[in-house]
Amino acid sequence: MTHGGHHCSLERTIMSSDLLVDLHDDLGGDDSPSAALDQLKLVQDKQWPPDDPVSISKSATDIKSLGEGSHLAQDDPFYEIAKHQIVEVAGDDNFGRKVIVFSACRMPPHSQLDHHKLLMYLKQTLDKYVESDYTLIYFHHGMTSENKLSLSWLRDAYREFERKYKKNIKAFYIVHPTMFIRTVLIFFKPLISFKFGRKIHYVNYLSELEEIVKCDQLVIPSRVRVYDDKLRLNLKPSVVPGPISPPRSPPLPTQQFGVPLSVLKDRGADEEGIPLVMRDTINFLLKQGLHTEGIFRRSANVSLVKNIQLKYNSGEEVDFFQMEDVHLSAVILKTFLRELPEPLLTYKLYNDVVNFHHVDKESQVVTIRNMLMSLPAENYASLRYLIQFLVKVSAENEVNKMTNPNLAVVFGPNLLWGQDAAMTLSSIGPINNFTRTLLDLQGEVFA
Repeated sequence: MTHGGHHCSLERTIMSSDLLVDLHDDLGGDDSPSAALDQLKLVQDKQWPPDDPVSISKSATDIKSLGEGSHLAQDDPFYEIAKHQIVEVAGDDNFGRKVIVFSACRMPPHSQLDHHKLLMYLKQTLDKYVESDYTLIYFHHGMTSENKLSLSWLRDAYREFERKYKKNIKAFYIVHPTMFIRTVLIFFKPLISFKFGRKIHYVNYLSELEEIVKCDQLVIPSRVRVYDDKLRLNLKPSVVPGPISPPRSPPLPTQQFGVPLSVLKDRGADEEGIPLVMRDTINFLLKQGLHTEGIFRRSANVSLVKNIQLKYNSGEEVDFFQMEDVHLSAVILKTFLRELPEPLLTYKLYNDVVNFHHVDKESQVVTIRNMLMSLPAENYASLRYLIQFLVKVSAENEVNKMTNPNLAVVFGPNLLWGQDAAMTLSSIGPINNFTRTLLDLQGEVFA
């Protein structure tokens, strides 16, 4: 895939802010004028145009078992919502932002779904992530007249999500938009603030998402993939977008990102096998970043991140002290971990980590020690180096606001993922829980 070409195609899909938003970026920030919101009461749902015929499918709502079921217990008040897997969290995007996924095709018919509860569940899920920069990806395909969200629900949702939810959402991607969704957004023109309107982007093909997030880490419903294939087949050959996962260019002899730790032992790692990128970023952050509020929660300039990666991969020296950008070095550290071919905690430990919540408190230290003994020496050394640094970050949490639970939410998905790479709430919760416990008990675990 030529990144330039796809970047342009993504740019073309960005909705023009003058079409969708008013320039009323008033003192209320992202809050909408209540008078405009109330006008929505006058419009009946039946007035809305139907979806494009090609996008409608009457098959089941694609709630396929992911082998994990709901991440909530059956007695949880949101269990009936969570089991449909309408909302998922998929680790970080290419810019270091958390990814929240909403799949319309997983929504059952109106009679089988409490829409108010869905809204509350969405809020509860976002509550864990809204303090960090995050990206929302909405797969629109599969929304039909039987499961379509009402206009009043959309109005209530926009009203319900006050500024704390809107402030840190950096991008809202609508995948496979139809005439219906475009019409809804035009109608919402008086409600959407200028700032929020600029965050909304249309994405016509899944391949365009590769600019934003690695598609293999998303749980993309099979119906959405099939629909995307149909769209691509209907295109003229000259405009068919590239494959969803483009082939990687061959690694450079000095490559640092996307290379196994065992290979990096001979490329600037220290005698314990701790990689150069980890040492550079952590050394800088220890000296300059511990008192930065929201460290690891902010994203960084995309071109700067790519430039730093290119420098490292080309064997050039990188001096974070010269750049003096805490958030940039924090994103580089997370990106390095996320791009390892195998996660730092290794695939071998995946099942043990995901099931760790069954371990009683008295046995946790011994259990973690035994688990980590199976790691290759360079993985163990790098993990210990990282965790001992993160504990120093959380020691300053009164200033930087990053407690162990907060750091676990940020780092959990960057330390471990399944071999199929897809992240779901069913796995992300246990991984974060294990990471938090490792941070809490690191003094004993690494003693």
